[in-house]
Amino acid sequence: MKKTFLNKYHHENGGHMVDFSGWEMPINYGSQISEHLSVRENVGMFDVSHMAVFDLDGNEQLDFLKSLLPNDVSKIVDKKRALYSPLLNHDGGILDDLIVYHLGGLNFRIISNCATRDQNLNWFNEISSGFDVTIDFKSDYSIIAIQGPSSKSALGNLLKQELQNFHLQIDNEIMIARTGYTGEIGFEIVSNKTIGHEIWSRFIKLGVKPVGLAARDTLRLEAGYNLYGIDMSIQNNPYDSNLSWTIDLSDDKRDFVGKKALERNKKSDEILCGFYTEERGVLRGGMEISFKNGGGVITSGTWSPTFKKNIGLCRISANHPEKGTALLRDKEVNLYFCETNFLKYLK
Repeated sequence: MKKTFLNKYHHENGGHMVDFSGWEMPINYGSQISEHLSVRENVGMFDVSHMAVFDLDGNEQLDFLKSLLPNDVSKIVDKKRALYSPLLNHDGGILDDLIVYHLGGLNFRIISNCATRDQNLNWFNEISSGFDVTIDFKSDYSIIAIQGPSSKSALGNLLKQELQNFHLQIDNEIMIARTGYTGEIGFEIVSNKTIGHEIWSRFIKLGVKPVGLAARDTLRLEAGYNLYGIDMSIQNNPYDSNLSWTIDLSDDKRDFVGKKALERNKKSDEILCGFYTEERGVLRGGMEISFKNGGGVITSGTWSPTFKKNIGLCRISANHPEKGTALLRDKEVNLYFCETNFLKYLK
């Protein structure tokens, strides 16, 4: 298995290690629930150095990105900002989701999921032919996400300015972006491995709790964030995955990969929806959902430490009732359908 540059700290901090898409990563450090609540109530940190970092070079980086993505990167030029977007194929199918960062001047950075790294690099290179742009995969970067209400104070003098959501600062060799995957205020810190070691050790000394993959999943589910390969895949498009807001059609002259397919398929017979149940038993991905004249399937499910009930995401008929049922150990469990952002809906 591959290891991040911070791997030794996970062992030192008591991490229980698992295989995550070919990487040895901590599932937890002893208590998933404690780690989850630490992020919701105080602060926690994640090693996300397995994510794929691509730095662009060349004079036509912006033109390339405008052609590559459905969300328009023009919106973040000259603003030191980040932009979330799905990555599509020509049929409008979702290949991955990613964040683009404007580093200043002509320069951009892309960070995407680890499991799709090679696929994405091949796709970037294919679409970039004809543009004055090169894509460089950075294999020597550390990425630390620090999340929670106290994350800003934990950063201390690393933070040189007030950052709004999806804004960033670059100071020497450290990029800090106001982004995250938990629904809380938080920051992601990208640096070389030497600085990454120093920052992780600094946070440990401050008492910041390290958080594993298990709590990261329950946190993102409470916030209603899709997980690529689980809640959406190449078989889905942004319209049926709660990502229609990422399709920017404001510039009629801008063409991008998948645009024609999306224009033909703006409506879907199914949607990605939230659900919760007051009954016992955790409902997992793959379980079927039934209701009168329709149904669907659960994509993600978990017990929510914040709301003390079972929640999840599901793909169901667009014309669905308020509730349905799922079969758990030969028993029918009642589900209530809702918005995907449980932090807003159940608060």
